[in-house]
Amino acid sequence: MTDRKFLIIDTAILPDIYEKVLETKELLRTGKARGVTEATQMTGISRSTYYKYKDFISTPSEGSRGQKATITLLLDHTPGNLSDLLNVMADCNVNILTINQDIPINGIANVSITFDISEASMGIDEILEELRSRDGTSKVELIAME
Repeated sequence: MTDRKFLIIDTAILPDIYEKVLETKELLRTGKARGVTEATQMTGISRSTYYKYKDFISTPSEGSRGQKATITLLLDHTPGNLSDLLNVMADCNVNILTINQDIPINGIANVSITFDISEASMGIDEILEELRSRDGTSKVELIAME
């Protein structure tokens, strides 16, 4: 396995087993299960399935301390829209490193933001969901994490 490749894949196209492995890992991490046997029983997978996949499946939030993330957004070109998103990010305790905004075309601006997530109060997936839920935001996409 020297040529490892990593992908970000929408869970909608994956078998449920992968999400159940993530759930099992989360139960163990948070202490909601006392051990692997209890956690796998709670999620409905076998121990062997858990052990087969546990080292190969993770969320973008796992191990993200001390890292940077770059996202792109499509925003309605309305006053205060970008400012609102930056306030959301500040509430998540991320540090903005760069912001690039293209000239709005047809009332939509393409924005790229790179930020430090080392002190974030929530995982990158939760931050992205917060940004997606805001009015005036058409698209939020994780481009890279380091």
